[in-house]
Amino acid sequence: MHAVHRLHLYRKSQSTTTYKSRGQRVVRCELCQLAKPFCICALAPKAEQINTNAAFLLLMYDTEVLKPSNTGKLIADLIPDTFAYLWSRTEENNELLALLNDDKWQPFVVFPQEYAEQERKVFTNQVSCGEGKRPLFIMLDGSWREAKKMFRKSPYLNKFPMVSFDGKAAFNQKSIDVNYSPVGDESRYTVRKTELEYQFSTAEVGARVLDMFGEHDNAQLLDLWFDVFNFQYQKGVCQRNKGNINSLSNYDDFLQHYLHNVTAK
Repeated sequence: MHAVHRLHLYRKSQSTTTYKSRGQRVVRCELCQLAKPFCICALAPKAEQINTNAAFLLLMYDTEVLKPSNTGKLIADLIPDTFAYLWSRTEENNELLALLNDDKWQPFVVFPQEYAEQERKVFTNQVSCGEGKRPLFIMLDGSWREAKKMFRKSPYLNKFPMVSFDGKAAFNQKSIDVNYSPVGDESRYTVRKTELEYQFSTAEVGARVLDMFGEHDNAQLLDLWFDVFNFQYQKGVCQRNKGNINSLSNYDDFLQHYLHNVTAK
């Protein structure tokens, strides 16, 4: 179990009623939250097989962690150092603040550049850290309305630089193999309707951030893992599946290539 799994269980324990999501009658896997016949848990690589220097902090808006369609958990599936906390406007979380103030991390808030104050540093192309530090990418995980609220009402995040990318632009084509994944300038997440044009799911944003940090293989792997989730999720609901029918084979092919490279190192 990773951080999002544990947060999911904690949030369920705090509920006084059953959370009723779309497809509530579907019998789901407790971890990946997909319909049990389409569970993908066995397909995820082991933590020790992932070669990364990046870490993620998911700040999740109340019921977001309860939604089977949430894609933040896909980041935690692949990136071992992924932390997850419920966001609160009024209650201080000492564990969260200690993480943000730990000297080994360089926190970055991942959010659109147009919301940055004029004096705030924003990385829009490549992400770099100070010597001896590792990046901690802070993802505000919720609907667009909820994410904006978290950004505005979390003053403890204001001191950190931001990471932003142009939603209209595709991945760097030199680093992403489009033979595996149909990366483009539009989100492939068809499970939920987006509120804005060029809006991406949390996992898609995470993949782009990894690419900006120079971890191109990890970006590709997360992007393909998202494709698998997106396709398998739609197999378990009563709607036309708009996912990538080649997602499983593309992911498996690339994973074998990835693991071979890690072993060779």
